[in-house]
Amino acid sequence: MTSAKPSLRILHCFRSPVGGIFRHVRDLAEEHAKAGHQVGILCDSSTGGAYEDRLFDVIRPHLALGLSRMPIRRSLGLSDLAAARRTFKEIRDLQPDVLHGHGAKGGAFVRLVGSRLRVSRSCVARLYSPHGGSLHYDSNTLRGQAYFSIERLLERWTDSLVFVSDYERRTYSEKIGEPRAPWRLIHNGLRENEFEPVADMPDAVDFLYIGMMRDLKGPDVFIKALRRAEQLAGRPLRGVMVGDGDDKPAYQSRIDTLGMGARLTMRDAMPAREAFALARTVVIPSRAESMPYIVLEAVAAGKKLISSRVGGIPEILGADSPAFVPPGDAEALAQAMAADIADPQRLHAAMPEMEAFQRQFSASVMADRMIGVYQECLREKAGKTAPRTVSSLS
Repeated sequence: MTSAKPSLRILHCFRSPVGGIFRHVRDLAEEHAKAGHQVGILCDSSTGGAYEDRLFDVIRPHLALGLSRMPIRRSLGLSDLAAARRTFKEIRDLQPDVLHGHGAKGGAFVRLVGSRLRVSRSCVARLYSPHGGSLHYDSNTLRGQAYFSIERLLERWTDSLVFVSDYERRTYSEKIGEPRAPWRLIHNGLRENEFEPVADMPDAVDFLYIGMMRDLKGPDVFIKALRRAEQLAGRPLRGVMVGDGDDKPAYQSRIDTLGMGARLTMRDAMPAREAFALARTVVIPSRAESMPYIVLEAVAAGKKLISSRVGGIPEILGADSPAFVPPGDAEALAQAMAADIADPQRLHAAMPEMEAFQRQFSASVMADRMIGVYQECLREKAGKTAPRTVSSLS
C-alpha cells in the first residue's frame, strides 16, 4: 500500500469490539498505520473478553492516537447523553482529520461530534459504515421506523457513507431511502497470509459453527440441523461451536437436553484459522449478515462452506452457489449437511476460484480505497473539488 501525503489523523468509533466490525477496524488501522497515517480507536468498555483483550494488545502498537474505551450501551437510552459528552471531549482533544463511525451508535456519535467540531471551524471528515447495525430492524415495527428516521436525519451531517456490500447499500435504500449523502462501496478484505490453506486436524469433527452466540447468527439452527442431519445420514455426526455471547449457556442447555453433549462441544472464542482446523466443513447458519469476515476467511483458508443465503454472502460465493440454504431453515440445512457427508468433494468444487477471489478481497486494496474516500471528503470540505456526486468504489 502506498502512503499519501500529508498523513491523516484517523479516529474509528464503534460500540462493540467483537465480530466483523472489530476485525474491519483493526485491518484498516494496521494498513493505514503502516502507510504513515495516525490512527486511534474509541469503543465500548463493557463488551468483549480475554480474547478481545489479546486482539487489542496486538493492534495497540499501530494506534498513534491511542485506544479510548467507555461504557456505550447497545440500545438507545439516557446513558447515551453522558457517553456523547465524553466522546466529544475525547475526540476534541485528539484533533482528528477523519472521524469514521461503524455501526449505528458509532455512526451517530461521530456525525454529531464531528458537526459540533465544525462549529469550531474544524474541517474534520465524517464518515459512516452501517455494517448491518440498525438495518437489521424490521421497517414494519415502531422501533425500526424510529431508527430509520434517526438514520435519515443524520445524513445531513454525513460527508460519505461507506458500504461493505452491495446488499447493505440496497437495504439502506429500501429501509431508509436512497442516500442523500455521497456513498461508496468498498468490500472487506483479508491479509495476504490469510490466503494460505488450513489443514484439518487428524481428529477433526464434521462441522464447525463459529461466531457470536446469539439467535441472529443461527446457533440454534445449527444445533437442530446437526441432530436432524444425523438422522438423514444414518449415523452419529460430530460438531464444534466456537464463540462467546450471553446466550451461550442456553445453547449448551439445549445440547444437553438433546443428549448431544458427547458429539457437539462448545469452545470459547479463538482465532478463526485455529477454529477452521477443528472441522472439515464450516457452517454459517445466520439469519442476517452484511459482509461477514468469517465467510471470507473460510474461503481463503480453503475450507468447504454451507451457508444461509443472506446479506452480502452471495457477493462472496456467487449468487447461484450450491452451498446456500434458506436462512432459519433447519431442515434444509440438515439436508445440505447430510449431502456433504455423503459426498465430501461436492462443496470443494463449489468454492470460488482463489486467484480472482484474492484480487477482489484484499485488505491492502480495501485500505487504499478507504484512504481515497477520506482524502476526497477532506478536499471537498476545503473547497478544492466540485460539488459532491454519488459514486461507487469497488
